[in-house]
Amino acid sequence: MTKQMAAALGIAALSLEKQQEVIVKFGEIALKAATLSIIGKLTEEKRSEFMTLADQGDEAAVKAFLDRELPDHETLASQAVGEEIRRFKEAGGA
Repeated sequence: MTKQMAAALGIAALSLEKQQEVIVKFGEIALKAATLSIIGKLTEEKRSEFMTLADQGDEAAVKAFLDRELPDHETLASQAVGEEIRRFKEAGGA
């Protein structure tokens, strides 16, 4: 998985330790971007419900909610992550 992410981010030439560090930091950014993309598509009422479920930490309930309320949530998240990869590369990576 590290090799795939390193290749996607264009950081394969870095040491394994540095790759892992960058991937962890990038993962945090990508997760935030994906979450914001999804939240942005929900109504205010549904955002509140989503946040309550997320705060409870019940991943199955969050997924069920998103499957019901925003069936294309996985596509939205994937697009947001793809955009963050593009920005990362444009900024020069690590």
